[in-house]
Amino acid sequence: MNLGRILLLPVLSIITLLIKQTHFLTSLLSLEIITLRLVVLISSITMNPTYRVLILTFGACEASFGLALLVRISRRYGNDLLKNITVNKC
Repeated sequence: MNLGRILLLPVLSIITLLIKQTHFLTSLLSLEIITLRLVVLISSITMNPTYRVLILTFGACEASFGLALLVRISRRYGNDLLKNITVNKC
């Protein structure tokens, strides 16, 4: 695979994560794309399946934790907008 194509999607995901901070679901999807591309990058560099399984395990834990947070936030605030989640509420 072309290394430029492998590295392009995580960079775009990071830019999306930094610029479009409106919905929590968009942020979670950007993090998942970064994790999946990391698995592809490690798979192309090394043939050791232990690293792939380890990163996929962390990705699955990240996804389940993110979905649990999304459900909790949407039940509490009624939507997944990140601007509603602040620490300094008066």
